[in-house]
Amino acid sequence: MNQVSRADQFASTGAGAPAERSGPRKRGVPEGLWVRCDGCSDTVFRKRVEQNLGVCYECGHHFYVAAGTRIRQLLDEDSFEEWFANLSPADPLEFCDKKPYRDRLVDEQRKTGLKDACVVGRGYLRGRPLVLGVTDSAFIMGSMGSVVGEKLTRAIEAATERNLPLAIVSASGGGARMHEGILSLMQMGTVSADLGRFLERGGLFISVLTNHTMGGVAASFASLGDVVLAEPKALVGFAGPRVVQATVKIELPDGFQTSEFLLKHGFVDRIVPRAELRSDIARIIDYCGK
Repeated sequence: MNQVSRADQFASTGAGAPAERSGPRKRGVPEGLWVRCDGCSDTVFRKRVEQNLGVCYECGHHFYVAAGTRIRQLLDEDSFEEWFANLSPADPLEFCDKKPYRDRLVDEQRKTGLKDACVVGRGYLRGRPLVLGVTDSAFIMGSMGSVVGEKLTRAIEAATERNLPLAIVSASGGGARMHEGILSLMQMGTVSADLGRFLERGGLFISVLTNHTMGGVAASFASLGDVVLAEPKALVGFAGPRVVQATVKIELPDGFQTSEFLLKHGFVDRIVPRAELRSDIARIIDYCGK
């Protein structure tokens, strides 16, 4: 209940006369209690959405979740050991668009609490050990720069050496990061080559596609899983639908580049709602004998 101090009740005059009141004070609704759903356009209770793993309880729309939240949703409690946490991106090109890249990095790190757009490490999923990588679209759209590529490469090498299954949850709306030029683009080949060696050694790679998985990420490691899972209605592709339509000059099919469209055309093996993802990954690991 709001409390009104004496300083608010009385005007600051020598006589201490009562201040004029314009009307009764109204109790406001605290900010952040409600959020608009992009799926159904309803205003939904934020806490209830969070309790539902970031999924709208009205229509099933899957909201963005941060990398740390994703890890807590997937892995057993307190089982995650983060690797290479201190790797930070450099600015080799001294790139500048609306502002210098080095300043952009500082802003993104302050906003997200991440060093870069990827978190990797080892953990347990229903008692099963695995190596997990998660990209976060809040950090420059989850784009793949040199640090993202380096972290994923080291994680793949560790999974190879320890003979552990590997899962990567992709959330990249930015593909390769233009701010780092060829140093970013070469990560597509670097990560893919290490995945090739991992798979030659009999490793199991489960790729999980979320909204959005685009550009160089979709065109490299995200599409190379032994099993490719996707969340419902995730947008997955190289260029976005508007760019594709403007290029080919034809009307695109309904649902083009959604996970449902890609499942129909063989790009995705299975669509898995977020609440079932943990169980499905555990089942795949068991089925493959890992």
